[in-house]
Amino acid sequence: MWGRRYDLDWLRVFAFGVLIFYHVGMFYVTWDWIVKSRYSAPFLEPVMGLTNPWRLALLFFISGAAVRFAIDKTTLGIFLPERFTRLLVPLAFGMAVICVPQAYAELRYLGEIEPGFFAFYRDYLGYGDFSIVAPPWYHLWYVAYILVYTLIAVACLPLLRPAATAFGGSFVAWLARGRAWRLLFVPALPFAAYAVTLDPYFPTTLALWGDWANIAQTLTFFLIGFAAAKSEDFWNAVDRTLPASIFLSLVLGGLLLTALLNQFAVGSDLQLLNAVLLLREFYAWSIIVMLLGLGRRFANCASPTLTHLNSAIFPYYILHQTIIVLVGYWFTVNEASVAIEATTMVGATVIGCILGYEVLRRVPALRPLFGLPKRRRRAEA
Repeated sequence: MWGRRYDLDWLRVFAFGVLIFYHVGMFYVTWDWIVKSRYSAPFLEPVMGLTNPWRLALLFFISGAAVRFAIDKTTLGIFLPERFTRLLVPLAFGMAVICVPQAYAELRYLGEIEPGFFAFYRDYLGYGDFSIVAPPWYHLWYVAYILVYTLIAVACLPLLRPAATAFGGSFVAWLARGRAWRLLFVPALPFAAYAVTLDPYFPTTLALWGDWANIAQTLTFFLIGFAAAKSEDFWNAVDRTLPASIFLSLVLGGLLLTALLNQFAVGSDLQLLNAVLLLREFYAWSIIVMLLGLGRRFANCASPTLTHLNSAIFPYYILHQTIIVLVGYWFTVNEASVAIEATTMVGATVIGCILGYEVLRRVPALRPLFGLPKRRRRAEA
């Protein structure tokens, strides 16, 4: 009944792609980041701000659905060691190797350490006294969170399965029976509640423990994906709601863009600021429903390109930020025009990810370090 969900594969590739180019943009906007360009491009901030509410939320939703499909397809004795290895090994390797150049570049940029990578690496592994937590996981926080959420799902499986059945049954049937507003507004209510009750008191730290507002948001998206994965009513409702979700996404996106373009005025009015924060949550859910609907309608098909990207996108994700930070740091100490700098940043990120993947996928010892399964022998394949 449930075959390969190519639409979710395409959306996963799309969301990771948005994330990679978002991090290129972080080098230029005025927001705090690891290293910063000599040039600023505040005009990017409203565009990037429109992706903030949904890009990671979509990834957590898809990850929850993927865990549901994988658990139901095999036994826990096979699923848990395989998934644990596919996530923990890249996380550990990333913190010990991939993220080290980022930490070195950041601390050199801040002026906290002297030149000398290998001397720094000894301190890095020995938990030297730095202004950053060492060893940091930087962009790999997503892997750490997904690993923990997967373990939670497995531990709570006796409760999650009936809960998912109930969610995918009577509750989603109630959502599906109503007009579009039910699907587009009701599931967003918990996120609106988090924005009011948790966000003001628990700023995002990406440190897992203590990151309660972010955990509530991402874990809820993960669990909704887990519960909705095999609900015919949910996916039929997504299909029927597509025109309304497109309309609502455009309207709420327009309002949010207006707020982003007038952020100082919004920030000076507490009531208006709270209204915008609530609007973000409904915008995030409406655009996720829209993307799910567009994926089902236009991208639920296999292709050689998808097969390649589906395998490559996780290694791309692991590699991309280190490439961006290293190239960015070089430009902080070697002046160049903004056109040369920006072109090099984008080109180096894309080419570095592509070449890096093409090399590591051919080296059996490197494949597990980047979340790739061991290569089967040709006869087995």
